[in-house]
Amino acid sequence: MKHQFAKFMILATVILMDILGGAEIDLFVPSFPELGSQFNLSPFWLEALLAVNFAGFFLSLLFVGGLADRYGRKPIILLGLIIFIIGSTVCLWASSYQSLLFGRFLQGLGIAAPAILCFLIIADSYALKEQQSLMAVLNGLINASIAAAPIAGSYITMHYHWQGNFITLMLSGLVVLLMTIFFVPTNKPPKNKEPISLRGYLPIFKSKPLMLLVANTTFMFVPYWIIIGMSPVLYMEDLGVSISEFGYYQGSLAFTFAFGSILSGFIINKYDPKKMLYISAQVSVIGLIIIAAVTLLDIKNPLVITLAYLPFNTALIIPSTIIYPLCLNYIPEAKGRISATLQGSRLIIATIGLELAAYFYNGSFQNIGIILSFLIALAIITMFMVMKNREIMSLLKK
Repeated sequence: MKHQFAKFMILATVILMDILGGAEIDLFVPSFPELGSQFNLSPFWLEALLAVNFAGFFLSLLFVGGLADRYGRKPIILLGLIIFIIGSTVCLWASSYQSLLFGRFLQGLGIAAPAILCFLIIADSYALKEQQSLMAVLNGLINASIAAAPIAGSYITMHYHWQGNFITLMLSGLVVLLMTIFFVPTNKPPKNKEPISLRGYLPIFKSKPLMLLVANTTFMFVPYWIIIGMSPVLYMEDLGVSISEFGYYQGSLAFTFAFGSILSGFIINKYDPKKMLYISAQVSVIGLIIIAAVTLLDIKNPLVITLAYLPFNTALIIPSTIIYPLCLNYIPEAKGRISATLQGSRLIIATIGLELAAYFYNGSFQNIGIILSFLIALAIITMFMVMKNREIMSLLKK
């Protein structure tokens, strides 16, 4: 009984870590219009609040993966959560845009550890097939919660202004910190410890199949962060969506992903993974065509824009449950560094995409759609390359 309870609490803590990583953005972005008004910010400088957060995350992940492989997951996660809580406190009491930027940087610096390492707690304890099933269910539960985050963020902003979201993030960080202390086991560090340096990443970058998996995972997920980052400005400022309605538009994307992930958790090991990836690629092509059409026609209806993204959003489900665990386990002794590489590549491309979308933003979906279409096309190309790679496909059969 005690063993089952301990196992449940570990899973609950992992879920909350991942939710915190997503909520750090999804709960925050409904505050954009109010922040823009209070600090007199253009869309470019509003998006900088995301970009500087990503920069802190990227700087942290250069070291987090190697430190976790050397010293274990738990102490690095705890350090990251403490930095995140400090950053949330700085944001809460920010009296200038510069101090808000600094707080967002600290949040990104701190959240990197739990965001990168939380699934490794599962990967250290289960075989690949079990990881894929767990990943599907975890994705579903996590994204169901993330679906509620923008809705909650909208209402928190309405009643407690932008500071209310940072209070929520700070308190959530404290809860996750305490749960990590009490429920996450301390794994044994390896006997032969590699020195902490960027050279530890060389085996990852030298592996062509692994880098192909990293590229596909990156291009599949970055479009989501771009549409999440730009939607507050597009929907609320230019398409007339009220703050109370905005959360439902944004939350629908995460809810769709959540429902599909939970469903896939029950079928993921019953069908040929290559066929499932092929179906995902076909749905992605349909999604690309729809988004390209909405872009060319310069549609200004928020419901149509949201519905246009749903097919590609649905296509993410299978790769997230099959390719992501495979990627982490490709070099077993380097799970932390692989996870850091994955997150780093996503952040770099997402930051570039967001800043380009903000810089060329003209009050409509059109320029955003061009960037999304380009990234989705790359995701489809790399997906077919993954399916043609014999080494990768042979690992899926094990």
